Amino acid sequence: MAGSTHTVTNQAPPLTGYDVFTSDRVLTEAVGRHLADRQREEALAELSGLGLGCGSLQTQEWGAQANDHPPVLRTHDRYGHRVDEVDFHPAWHRLLGKGVSAGLTDAWSRPGGHVRRAAGFVMWTQVEAGNCCPLSMTHAAVPALRADPELAAEWEPRLTSRVYDRELRPAHLKAGVLFGMGMTEKQGGSDVRANTTSARPLAEDGAYELTGHKWFCSAPMSDGFLVLARAPGGLTCFLVPRVLADGTRNVFLIQRLKDKLGNRSNASAEVEFAGTWARRVGAEGRGVATIIDMVAATRLDCVLGSAGLMRQAVAQAVHHCAHREAFGGKLVDKPLMRNVLADLAVESEAATTLGLRLAAACDAAEGGDERERALLRLAVPAAKYWVTKRCAPVAVEAAECLGGNGYVEESGLPRLVRESPLNSVWEGAGNVQALDVLRALGREPAALDAYLTEVGAARGADHRLDAAIRGVLTDLADLAAAEGRARLLAERLALVLQGALLVRYAPPEVADAFCASRLGGDGGAAFGTLPPTLDLAAVVERARPVV
Repeated sequence: MAGSTHTVTNQAPPLTGYDVFTSDRVLTEAVGRHLADRQREEALAELSGLGLGCGSLQTQEWGAQANDHPPVLRTHDRYGHRVDEVDFHPAWHRLLGKGVSAGLTDAWSRPGGHVRRAAGFVMWTQVEAGNCCPLSMTHAAVPALRADPELAAEWEPRLTSRVYDRELRPAHLKAGVLFGMGMTEKQGGSDVRANTTSARPLAEDGAYELTGHKWFCSAPMSDGFLVLARAPGGLTCFLVPRVLADGTRNVFLIQRLKDKLGNRSNASAEVEFAGTWARRVGAEGRGVATIIDMVAATRLDCVLGSAGLMRQAVAQAVHHCAHREAFGGKLVDKPLMRNVLADLAVESEAATTLGLRLAAACDAAEGGDERERALLRLAVPAAKYWVTKRCAPVAVEAAECLGGNGYVEESGLPRLVRESPLNSVWEGAGNVQALDVLRALGREPAALDAYLTEVGAARGADHRLDAAIRGVLTDLADLAAAEGRARLLAERLALVLQGALLVRYAPPEVADAFCASRLGGDGGAAFGTLPPTLDLAAVVERARPVV
């Protein structure tokens, strides 16, 4: 009798031992929709294999361990020699190895590569988002390096390799490498043109010596970094190798690691360049133009990463409520909780659908489709602005669905909550994205044409979407003095694009819920305020992970 008070009842089983890919109907449908027949079967099988890995207890434990044991900086060895190394928990290396072997640094080597990688990135973010940072930057370094064909020929095979080699040694001796990026400086922040790091030309053609300080440099144990510095000809992009060709360490002084709100498994550092050897990428004075494709790729990864975090938060909430009983029945069947879950599911589906559509546009643009390239120019900053901002309220509301359990670290929801604001800040915070939307509208008419063509494909299918499209056209009629309303404009562009995609591709009950609440004004500011006349049970069931 004494032990009876310790009987555990009415608790949901852990969400583990499942296929993260096949249990996500939105993701599997998007992959099937955007891949050609000859690519689809292989991709679905490959992604299911990764999905099983993501859902396994072992991988989930690695994610928790990497988060619980943040990296540690060692500036000197036992003898007093400067080493500037960062020590990671073994789980970090296991995760990175799995991510690299799954092709998350390579969207470039095969048809449909961006869609396939995007789906993998959405899943891998749900395991542990911190290690996605070096995976993202390594993937995104490829288009920047292509500004210098000689450098691209040398480095691209290593960047797209499926081999993870953690040892610090010359890149030409490694089968695979990782890249980081350093643009932000303490005096400039997002204003990269305020950069004060200097680059002095050396006798060797294309070689420079850097002097300066980078306020934020992620993944400092990478093999190379793309950085901006001021050369005689202006702001220029440079490749900084961690180890030089002769085996000596480059001057890469790690001053400290950032103590961050979330993303704790990933090392973000302040670094000092003091006579650091670098190789120019592209022409002098063309630094921003050279690195802009890398920035666009990492911004899309911010969208995909936020979509992944939202999906995991919603999956946990629906899974919990499907097993938890209260007031005489399952929580998932209670009308008010069903409304909350359906609202969260709609937000998650809209984010995933938009992210995979943009990945498909990347594949098309790689193939020479200029309309798709133009679409990306406007849609990426709008999506980055909006989707990343929706992540935090989704994670917080999903944690509340678990009640007190969701506030306990063991549930995993607090980690999602701490991670959720990150993608909105990195790669240009909200104002930067909104201003970039205005820049695209003002300078690139083809971008707006491509956007209107995309949303126009759904016109006539939903009166609320049609009205929202007309509203956007009215907003765009006068862009004079538009900076003060740039956020609202970016939000509306993103919402209309999401609505158009859901009307075309999602089940009617999902599209109806989105258009009613996000475009038609038939809903409140908080989640759980959808019109009760909608088919919310079907929306929730669609979001439920199958274990």
